[in-house]
Amino acid sequence: MASRDQFQRFIFEHSQVRGAWVQLGNSFSDISTQAPYPESVRRLLGESLVASVLMSSSLKFKGTLSLQAAGEGSLRTLMAECSHDRHIRGLARHDDQAVTGDTLNELLGAGRMAITITPDQGQRYQGVVPREADTLAGCLEEYFERSEQIATSLFLFANEDTAAGLMLQRLPGHTEEDDDLWNRVNHLARTVEAEELLTLDSETLLHRLFHEETVRLFDPEPVAFHCSCSRERTLAALEAIGKDECYSILDEQGSINMDCQFCHANYRFNRNDIDHLFTGHTLH
Repeated sequence: MASRDQFQRFIFEHSQVRGAWVQLGNSFSDISTQAPYPESVRRLLGESLVASVLMSSSLKFKGTLSLQAAGEGSLRTLMAECSHDRHIRGLARHDDQAVTGDTLNELLGAGRMAITITPDQGQRYQGVVPREADTLAGCLEEYFERSEQIATSLFLFANEDTAAGLMLQRLPGHTEEDDDLWNRVNHLARTVEAEELLTLDSETLLHRLFHEETVRLFDPEPVAFHCSCSRERTLAALEAIGKDECYSILDEQGSINMDCQFCHANYRFNRNDIDHLFTGHTLH
């Protein structure tokens, strides 16, 4: 059986309409089992991971795209990130006492959502995602329409062990024929069932939906859970905290212990490590 952790682009030949498909199996399980997430939070995390992969298809450089939300409801934090080479990670923080609501807006309550694009070289960009729609897909469609001026349709689903999605986009420079095609394929895409996206491979799904159109499917790309944390990055975070704060923690606790929020890797630093960080050599 082919891996379910795959991303694939496709285009409708001789048009300005493109699409992308993704299905996450092991990678979603690896991320969603990092914490005991309630069903509604787990599902939304899965949808967010799928969205980050689909949106990252527009990256033309090395870097990451992340979807971040902070709310005042029972879901406090939501983050999903995908790199140019399809490495994903994500997390959610929620009220341990009770999770109320099922939809995005019910879970987050008042709050904000943003998309952040961080190139390995160059300036970071952040765009605010409107929160007017009830679903994550609807909010992101509004973001593309307002911020990128690209008509976009998103279909995001997740269950206990799989997350999957489909994205259609009409690019600038479209013709009247493209507009007709856009209307047709959107009408067809809206018939897709969650079970189809979560279980069918890309060729079967796209043939089932668009068999009357000429679709060119590009080579699949693997997707995998991979955390970008490292001892060096953690030291950089300590440097940002500042010398006085670091030595204060050392005086109180004897060492500094930091856990990665995404993969729970633990990094421990003693006084020699902190001396070297701030002076370039060991003082003790």
